[in-house]
Amino acid sequence: MYLGARLWSGAEAWINGEVDQGFGLDDTLGVAGFPSGEAYKVGKHQPYLRLPRVFIRQTLNLDGGTESAESGANQLAGAHSTHRVVVTVGKFSVGDIFDTNQYAHDPRNDFLNWASIDAGTFDYAADAWGYTVGTAVEWYHGAWTLRGGLFDLSDVPNSAHLDPGFHQFQSMLELEQRHRLAGLPGRLVLTLFNSRARMGLLEDAVSLAQNTATPVDIAAVRKYRSRAGASLNLEQQLTSDLGLFARLGKAAGNVEPYEFTDIDRTVSAGLSMQGTRWHRPADHVGLAVIDNGISGKRERYLNAGGLGVLVGDGRLPHPGPEQIIETYYSLAVVQAAQLSFDYQWINHPAYNRDRGPASVFALRLHAQF
Repeated sequence: MYLGARLWSGAEAWINGEVDQGFGLDDTLGVAGFPSGEAYKVGKHQPYLRLPRVFIRQTLNLDGGTESAESGANQLAGAHSTHRVVVTVGKFSVGDIFDTNQYAHDPRNDFLNWASIDAGTFDYAADAWGYTVGTAVEWYHGAWTLRGGLFDLSDVPNSAHLDPGFHQFQSMLELEQRHRLAGLPGRLVLTLFNSRARMGLLEDAVSLAQNTATPVDIAAVRKYRSRAGASLNLEQQLTSDLGLFARLGKAAGNVEPYEFTDIDRTVSAGLSMQGTRWHRPADHVGLAVIDNGISGKRERYLNAGGLGVLVGDGRLPHPGPEQIIETYYSLAVVQAAQLSFDYQWINHPAYNRDRGPASVFALRLHAQF
């Protein structure tokens, strides 16, 4: 449920409530590019209530022309200037504002794979459900937008609890350029992040295990340090009913990931098409290809028995890139409901050439009003 209210001129307050139940496939383990963006790293057998978002957004209009905004989830209808500053404060997802893409970013409507809807290397601040507390500031000026943010990290990597004192945090910087090619709109987005927290170096964990004849334990070598990453995100309309998207990402490969998944480098690209050509304009079909990789240090860490956020089976003698193909068809059953059929082919799950390929099938029903 999305509940919003206008507080004063340019200010909106929002609270989202949801009921969850269940677990991710295989307890959300076994593959770095996990096949469902609607699956969390925690779960329960019984339904439970959560408040993933509680935030205030203030829009400060500057000069320039006027643009209209339609009402939607977490957005009230209205108008704003093309030159403006937007400040968001509270609890929400970093992905609500950063690394967005109209063709591949919403697991309730388009692709499902974690590395399709975000850059796989984007280790954004979040609890185990994908939400955090912080502030984002956006400056829109014509065809450009500059974004910055400061967000709370979990108390320990991959935790269900945020750091209570904000001592472990993540800073964000993003630059977006909007353009038109052959009269068709597109966007190019550069996203940078830096996490400051207690994290372990992979080689330190392996060395300690070898010197003490004990299992590899990354928690035993955690110290306060940084992990940085960058990604490039493209969306481009090719025709009136066909769009292209692509992402390229890299993150530090010598430090454990803190929140998201075990990917040090990623490349993804795909197409999204409306069903206009077969007289189903409300239908959509998508195709994505993904190639995820890890550093040599992470290969040695996993081969020595180390565990990551989602991967690690005690041995990795034949490492290789994790390769994924995803396709979906979203069928408009009625105006307010879509039924989607999704298929994913995953080669070398968790970077292990001795595993896979694996096929994952999904059925998704999404209704909203």
